[in-house]
Amino acid sequence: MYHDLHRNSSFWAFLFSVDQDLAKKAREKGCLCGGRLHCANYPRQPRGTDNLPVEYGYRLSFCCDRDGCRKRVTPPSVRFLGRKVYLGAVVVLVAAMRQGAAPRRVRELSKLFGADRRTIERWRVFWEEHFPQIPFWKAARGLLVPTFEIAAFPLSLLEAFFCDRHLCRGLKRLLYFLSPITTAGPPPIGDFG
Repeated sequence: MYHDLHRNSSFWAFLFSVDQDLAKKAREKGCLCGGRLHCANYPRQPRGTDNLPVEYGYRLSFCCDRDGCRKRVTPPSVRFLGRKVYLGAVVVLVAAMRQGAAPRRVRELSKLFGADRRTIERWRVFWEEHFPQIPFWKAARGLLVPTFEIAAFPLSLLEAFFCDRHLCRGLKRLLYFLSPITTAGPPPIGDFG
């Protein structure tokens, strides 16, 4: 089921449309100083698949038009997981598939998504050691019904959002849930799409 994700152009296009909606909401709010926001997208070179729309080469972002402010406002994203160069969906999925994986599966995942063994290990460390400590997770975990075992991240999170035996739908919902960790601003916690 994960073998087809990197070729699923509708999945990647949908994630871009969600990012556009998140960006539109951020732009409508304006800057904290009261200034208007102008487009200030910055280039990204996302890894994990070759089948991406051209728009994936940019992270949607804005900057204030007021002299003396010019602060950057970068809205949450479902495409990118913070500053990681690999796409958020790839980081979540590969790290989830890595859990309990035999060396053969790690080699297969590395080949399929272009992430070497050390990168996949860094993702495991992120999910098991860093993610449980971030303020977002400490606040958001109370909104979810099941309790989660930290050693099972992100697989347990993916399973919590998995619906109707459809990987892409569950992954979309999880990425929307995780979008607050992709920016420095205080995003709302609630509707998970």
